Amino acid sequence: MKRILVATDRSDTSTRAVEWAAEMADRYSAELVVVRVVAPEHVAGGDAGTASAAAELSELAERHAGARGRARLEFDSQPAEAIVAVAHEERADIVVVGNVTMRGRTQFLLGSVPNRVSHAAPCTVVIVNSRATDGGPATPRREEEAPRVAASEGEVLGRAARIAAVAAKYQLRGVLERNSDPETSEAAQARRLRNALEELGPTFAKLGQILSTQPDLLPPAFIRELSALQDNVTPLREPDVVAAMERELGVPWEDVFESLEPEPMAAGTIAQVHRAILFGGGRVVVKVQRPGAEREILQDLGLLEEFARKAAGRRAFTEVIDVPAMVAHLSSSLRRELDFRHEAGNLERMHSVLKGFDHVQVPHVYNELSTARLLVMEEVQGIPVQLAPEGEARLAAGRQLIEAYYEQVLNEGFFHADPHPGNMMWWNDKVYLLDLGMVGEVDGELRRALLLLLLAFWQEDTEFVADLMASLSLEPMPSLGAPEFRSELADLVERYRRLPLNELRLGPLLQQLTEISLRHGVRLPAALALIGKAFGQMQQAAAELDPSLDPFSVAGTFYLRQLGNRLRASTRPRQLFYEGQKLGVRVDRLFESLERVTGARPGAGLRVEIPDGEELTGAIGTAGKRIALGLTAATAMVSTAITATAPRAAKWTTPTFGAAAAVFTGALLADMVRRR
Repeated sequence: MKRILVATDRSDTSTRAVEWAAEMADRYSAELVVVRVVAPEHVAGGDAGTASAAAELSELAERHAGARGRARLEFDSQPAEAIVAVAHEERADIVVVGNVTMRGRTQFLLGSVPNRVSHAAPCTVVIVNSRATDGGPATPRREEEAPRVAASEGEVLGRAARIAAVAAKYQLRGVLERNSDPETSEAAQARRLRNALEELGPTFAKLGQILSTQPDLLPPAFIRELSALQDNVTPLREPDVVAAMERELGVPWEDVFESLEPEPMAAGTIAQVHRAILFGGGRVVVKVQRPGAEREILQDLGLLEEFARKAAGRRAFTEVIDVPAMVAHLSSSLRRELDFRHEAGNLERMHSVLKGFDHVQVPHVYNELSTARLLVMEEVQGIPVQLAPEGEARLAAGRQLIEAYYEQVLNEGFFHADPHPGNMMWWNDKVYLLDLGMVGEVDGELRRALLLLLLAFWQEDTEFVADLMASLSLEPMPSLGAPEFRSELADLVERYRRLPLNELRLGPLLQQLTEISLRHGVRLPAALALIGKAFGQMQQAAAELDPSLDPFSVAGTFYLRQLGNRLRASTRPRQLFYEGQKLGVRVDRLFESLERVTGARPGAGLRVEIPDGEELTGAIGTAGKRIALGLTAATAMVSTAITATAPRAAKWTTPTFGAAAAVFTGALLADMVRRR
């Protein structure tokens, strides 16, 4: 062993590494080379400052190794690479570095020095535990292994008192109950609520933001006011971000990332977001949960849930705002946001939904690096969607964005619930949907009704629009048939018919339908309001890409394509055989039920006592005859299709079944015409 190289930044902790290296050099009578790397931007005092730093370093080397000591002062923005380069030049046998971050550079970059040197040096590398005598932190653990400290009773009571004081200050009781002062406007009440949430801190600001996306829970004035809420929080310090990442990764962050940008892209109540580069060059975005965020939010949610339980039995708290429903929704939304695996799953599912669209996409998720409190995903290195360059790709993306939303809402029942232009980026001729922390789901019945609703507006069929609204109502309402209701719907259809294409908006349309229904006492599914808001945000971005798009025309094209896909699927022999067998089972059950009703088969039957009447008897006979003819004709049609596509069916079967289908269908039509 002839030459030992030790790195220092002249801090107390790095001096311990120099002392360890000097002892090793003395033991082997080796030369000691003390190197210090200074970033050019951190050089102070010009040539005089450089000369002073070089003299200090030479004095340090001579003090620890005498005549065998030598100093090298290097200027480089990448300290690890500079140390490795000096090791090559000096042909060092050992490189010694400390494990505590050097000073003079941002901690994110310098935190990686020991690890990078150990990976790239041409010789043995010794990493001295220079923080052991410094009272530094122990090896990081995953957060789930660390004990969770429950909030003390005093903390909970103190927080409850603070909430009660702010609620009294802004008179929130009057906001949540029916307003007894007719001179106080809804807008003024909304402002009071917003001011109170801002004063209560980031958790309540986040609650207000979630509420602003739920027009089914709050009046319009509250939605507008809460949309402007900002969860202003102080960004985490760099060491806190690194510690949080390493708790989740279980290894030093330098083992995973080549670099991490010190400045956050965004800092919110729950998480902070940074750009990073993986080893291998992949550019990613890292979302790190704030330490303590879960504890603070769950504490506040517990207090809100207790308040909701007490409010549930008081009618005054449900007349203006349904407080229990509101708190239940907020609680479930925030609990999902605290677990980043939900967002990762949403991104994976949305990627599958969008696989048929070549101009709409979502970022890739690195599941192997992501946990409940750390999310690593592909960085979309694009520009705001409204700045997309003119051309065919831009126009195609605008149309596909609307079609993709139809696919999400009307076909898959799973959609991005907050698709404002700020959550979209243009990159590689594609629109990327970002931030899938908030999604919506739609059941099959509502999906079918929504598609027909859009088509009815496209065809300007007011009567059918009214029928569809009746079918969507959660409760049967006699006012649905009122002339006033249909008149308002007719006015709405007429107003949208006269709008130019670039002013057509699906979101406001659905929201106005909701408002008309509420005025007539019609309770619609809560998902409809969220869909309306999401459609409105989405179409704002689509209109930026192509102002000439007609969303109703796109709905018609989407419907026809879906119909074609279903027809093609239904003509497959296997599908036809399955549908035929299913129809056969249902026909058998129908006839079995009819036999039980008539008493032809043993078992419980249907007994109905009615007055004698030839007219009623004839009507029942006619209905039974038509049902029998219809079922027989349908069975013959399915059999015709099966034999026509079957490879080994006898030649006579297809025309025979076809003729039977025609005969029975003709008989059914003739009976219906004759008895009108």
